[in-house]
Amino acid sequence: MKKYLKYILPSFIFLFLAAQAQAICPICIIGVGAGLGLARWLKIDDLVTSLWLGAFIMAIALWTIDWLEKKKIRFIGRKILVLVAYYGLTAVSLWPFPQYTHIGHPYHTFWGIDKIVLGITIGSIIFLLAVITHEELKKKHGGKSYFPLQRVVFPIATLIVLSVIFYYLTLTK
Repeated sequence: MKKYLKYILPSFIFLFLAAQAQAICPICIIGVGAGLGLARWLKIDDLVTSLWLGAFIMAIALWTIDWLEKKKIRFIGRKILVLVAYYGLTAVSLWPFPQYTHIGHPYHTFWGIDKIVLGITIGSIIFLLAVITHEELKKKHGGKSYFPLQRVVFPIATLIVLSVIFYYLTLTK
């Protein structure tokens, strides 16, 4: 567990610094969730599936943070608490089921890192960067998207491209 903390902690620090990316739409969450379900159904490698899981967790966490803000539910550390709760509950749920996908199996690594931990971390960061990119482009265009459903297309398209890349990387390993 300690060896994974050196990868997880920097990721969480990065995630906490991204305060401007709080606008997540339900369509994004449904799209990411559908991609996750499809990947598991097709028996795609856990690294690729975990990319979608990381994006899904990030989307739900950002959506919760945004919902708390709209309801004017404010307290110190709410963003950190929401993120830690979602990622923590996900990690805990993946450990006790060795007959299924689980974290910590010694032969379940890629680049020396557990596939699920790596996938969740990269998927979360990439999803967050796609959301931030959408928001920045929208600001530059007078508060409007450049094309319809840009808010959905950026994260989903980025995850699809990343999934294809990691799919082929895992085939060659």
